[in-house]
Amino acid sequence: MPQVNQENCVAHNGSLVPVPGRDIMVQAWYQGGISAFDFTDSANPKEIAFFDRGPVSATSLLTGGAWSSYYYNGHVYSSEIARGFDVLALTPSAHLDKAELDAAALVRFDTFNPQSQPKITWAPSFEIVRAYYAQALRAGTMEEDTAANVQKFVDRAERFKDGPQKKAAVAQLRAVSNQLDAADSAQAALIKALRDLADALG
Repeated sequence: MPQVNQENCVAHNGSLVPVPGRDIMVQAWYQGGISAFDFTDSANPKEIAFFDRGPVSATSLLTGGAWSSYYYNGHVYSSEIARGFDVLALTPSAHLDKAELDAAALVRFDTFNPQSQPKITWAPSFEIVRAYYAQALRAGTMEEDTAANVQKFVDRAERFKDGPQKKAAVAQLRAVSNQLDAADSAQAALIKALRDLADALG
């Protein structure tokens, strides 16, 4: 958002959004609001979401704005210097798929201090597979038939995972991983997620 002369703006206190396979951060900017940006390609970072209250005053430069913005257990929490407290949710867009948000929400902390930089890990799951699938789709390198097969096989494996067909679920995941191109970085990440899930189920 463009800044007006009545707004103070400086980068202040943010944290990572735990989307597997990507580097995404939420950042407070005082009266510059809150932004989420993707720096997976650190040479070409890009803003993918924002929230801005606007200036505290239309006529004077008064101190205010987002002091901090932290992603914690599925939401973004922001303390506003002059106007209270915001609880926000990232929403799906062309830049961030629902599957990626679902995978990020799997990361849970009892307490959280971003300055301690806790290690983020993801256990194998269908949510993680679907997050990497969304990234492979966004990369545009999968053949259309292959993409359709991955979705079909993953959905079928999820239906089979808890019943007498559990072995079939594992076989489905391994079979569809073999249809992907391991030389392509986005598909290679999806292959690993599929095989890690197969190992966890097996």
